[in-house]
Amino acid sequence: MAFQVSGLTRQSLSNGYTIKADFENIGGLKVRAPVQIGGVVIGRVTDIALNPQTYQAEVSVLVYNQFSIPTDSTASILTQGLLGSNYLGISPGYAPTYMKPNDVFERTNSALILEQLIGQLMFNLKK
Repeated sequence: MAFQVSGLTRQSLSNGYTIKADFENIGGLKVRAPVQIGGVVIGRVTDIALNPQTYQAEVSVLVYNQFSIPTDSTASILTQGLLGSNYLGISPGYAPTYMKPNDVFERTNSALILEQLIGQLMFNLKK
């Protein structure tokens, strides 16, 4: 039960490979957040760092060995429900080649920040 609550499972302790994604804004994404394709957990976020040159968040992900990700896939930061926790969602592409260890996603979509959306709405209503 302790492993389930902490997000550590036998699956997460197995071997996998690391890939990376750069984002303008990661919202509330945390280390150990799930990585999903079509609602199926295929890995976990292992590290989050700030690139001092680009000021973008660099997210490292462990993908379990049994899953392959096409090289033209897109990584997005999504929210579980309206006010739920963030996770990394992958929209698979159609390339015949697959990502290898230390590859970086070419296309990413940053988190939608609720406060920013409300601010934009208020600004537009004032016009």
